Amino acid sequence: MDATADFDLDIDRIVRHHDAQLSDVRLHYVEAGKPNDPLVLCLHGFPEFWYSWRHQISALSQAGYRVVVPDQRGYAQSDKPSGVANYEIRKLVGDIVELLDHLGADSARIVAHDWGAIVAWFLAMMHPERVQRLAILNVPHPLTMWRGMRTLRQLRKSWYVGFFQLPWLPEAGIKAFDYRAIRKLLREDPVNPDCFDAEDIERYVRTIDHENALPTMLNWYRASARDDWKSLYAPIDIETLVIWGTQDLALGEELAEPPPEFVPNCRVEKLHASHWVQCDAPERVNALLLHYLAES
Repeated sequence: MDATADFDLDIDRIVRHHDAQLSDVRLHYVEAGKPNDPLVLCLHGFPEFWYSWRHQISALSQAGYRVVVPDQRGYAQSDKPSGVANYEIRKLVGDIVELLDHLGADSARIVAHDWGAIVAWFLAMMHPERVQRLAILNVPHPLTMWRGMRTLRQLRKSWYVGFFQLPWLPEAGIKAFDYRAIRKLLREDPVNPDCFDAEDIERYVRTIDHENALPTMLNWYRASARDDWKSLYAPIDIETLVIWGTQDLALGEELAEPPPEFVPNCRVEKLHASHWVQCDAPERVNALLLHYLAES
């Protein structure tokens, strides 16, 4: 695999758009690379969509991978079922299993960020046979997150999780003044001032506003507060790479290391970057992924 791949191709020219009709939702996804190349599946978080992986799509597809990136349920151009129960972790993981079936793949290399990484952690626990290698970006192992939320330091950082449990008020606050909070977050949070340009930010805002997606995006948080995650915990024997931007304002750096009793084969790489690490430090992230995913 070529680690010198050009990271700056026009992403809209290299991706192909598709839909996958699953058992209870339709997922939109983009694809780049050749159909017979090794499959890499990238999973986005909040408040993102497939475009958040633009730097990785170009680099990985040039390096000889078939890269597939879905808009997960509730987001962007995918279906947005109503009701908090439609965003329980078993359904989110089930979508990825069905998407792999739709793609004709027994398994894939999984690269995931934020909420997509939560789904990836549980995919590796519940369906390890579907995961060849696991790369996690800026989200703790669920057990580490649960332990962290018992500390005052992390509770202060994660105050918004409680706020998002409220009805309608989070939606109103985020939408206020043409999504000023989202625009400010994407403009000021990254370490790299070139992380998100004005066009990028506009794409994120338009996508959040698409078909009133915000309530279903927030339902991921609401479902997590009601879901029984702990009953699903299981050891992950898969080789795992954690890439962690140390300037994450919402998640403490101490959460990067997963519990060794659950993830014994893990390497953690820390970068001077924000929560949006794959956009904030794309060349470094791509180099780490290209090296890691190529390992046998």
